[in-house]
Amino acid sequence: MAERLPAGRLVAAQFAACAANHVLPAGIGASAVNLRFLTRCGLSTARSATALAVKAAAGGLVRLGLAGVLLLAWPQTPRLSTTIPRNSLAIPVVGCIAVAALAVALSRPLRHRVGRVARRVLTDVRAAHGRRSRVCALWGGCLGFALLHAAVLIAVVRALDVTVPAGHVLLAYLLASGAAVLLPTPGGLGSLDAALVLTLTAAGAPGSAALSAVIGYRLLTGWLPLLPGLLVLALLARRSVL
Repeated sequence: MAERLPAGRLVAAQFAACAANHVLPAGIGASAVNLRFLTRCGLSTARSATALAVKAAAGGLVRLGLAGVLLLAWPQTPRLSTTIPRNSLAIPVVGCIAVAALAVALSRPLRHRVGRVARRVLTDVRAAHGRRSRVCALWGGCLGFALLHAAVLIAVVRALDVTVPAGHVLLAYLLASGAAVLLPTPGGLGSLDAALVLTLTAAGAPGSAALSAVIGYRLLTGWLPLLPGLLVLALLARRSVL
């Protein structure tokens, strides 16, 4: 966003968002907390929702781009690249776009409303990309999020003495996180875990080691931050920040 937000409360809200994300599926919990936070900062609901949608789209593009670069860099890993079907994400995305386009084409009021929303989104995106610091924050943040999560998984794999190249683990994480979107669960529980075990096994890790690595990754990125996240969520709600 082009507006400056209170940094301390913004960071605290992300701890609360992580905790809420373990309660509601498909990132709804985190989105609801962030939406509430932005509206409490004085932004309209429409602009807040637009900012969250832009962030989600940028995160997806970054992960897709990283996965494409890695697949080109390691063409000798066909098992990993074919573990998740190439059209597994394309089919639902194309289907949703087709349904939305048909609905817009059949409804004149809906066309006008979609046009207004699209113009507002483009205005906000141009405003954010007109400042170098905001561009770095958006795309650098999305890149850092993916790389840091993958770094935790790589560290756990290394701690288990599993001889899988770091690049292959990174690719396994990117493919698994993309496939987990197809089965939205609270915090990716179950869907991301199964996809990670599958992709790590395809990357060359033994099945038991892959399962242990996923449990360690989940412990560090999900369960340990959960309690402080719930405490921060309760504190922010009590202080009317959320």
